[in-house]
Amino acid sequence: MRQRQTYADAFSPALIDPDHQTPDVVAGPNGKAAVKRYNVYRNNVTVSLIDSLAAIYPAVQRITGIEFFRAMARFHVRATPPTSPLLFEYGRDFPAFIESYEYAQAMPWLADTARIERAWLDAYHAADAVPLAPERLAAVPPERLADLTFVSHPATQVVRSRYAALTIFSANRGTESTGQIDPTQSEDALITRAENDVEVRHLPEGGAVFLTALLAGQSLGHAAAAALEEVPDFDLGASISGVLAAGAFIAAEFGEES
Repeated sequence: MRQRQTYADAFSPALIDPDHQTPDVVAGPNGKAAVKRYNVYRNNVTVSLIDSLAAIYPAVQRITGIEFFRAMARFHVRATPPTSPLLFEYGRDFPAFIESYEYAQAMPWLADTARIERAWLDAYHAADAVPLAPERLAAVPPERLADLTFVSHPATQVVRSRYAALTIFSANRGTESTGQIDPTQSEDALITRAENDVEVRHLPEGGAVFLTALLAGQSLGHAAAAALEEVPDFDLGASISGVLAAGAFIAAEFGEES
């Protein structure tokens, strides 16, 4: 049996598509057509979503300029309607859109900069948790350290880039000068929030491989081996200290096999 179309089902689809005609269910006083009223509402919805993207991706807007950003965001809004009533949830696929956006191809690092911004917002809204204290590892017998697995902090994310996306992000979110930037230098970023403030840290060579493996539930030994395979002089001790200092994990435990 065919379900009856609701008012919302008829009203919503045309909101972000200016080429879509005003739904028949929309009417003004005395049943008269309300095309102009609907178009005003439709424009307000689009502007609100563009404003939301600008609030989520301020560094991207600063890089491109307001006019370019809002034109790009408008195309994204038309192609991708929101699926959540929470505006901060909107725009998760905006970095992927930027990557394919014709007029952004001259800035190949822009999409990864946006990915760091999205990770920053997700970390900001992540659940609170007490980070793992470094001294907890000091109590583990050295011969058993390799068997440890870690529970990640809800805010912890890694963003890898073939470009200097982290430096570009920092230069356009902060007030301090970063000097001349070579955008072709690859960078990996750790994003987390140990306490109140979101931290974005540069990961050393091999650090992203190491941390990603730990986040995937692999043991410390396997994660270290993966990092050393990619970077033979990978500094394991410094990397462990760094991720613990950043509050990337909340617990360490022994796997079932140990």
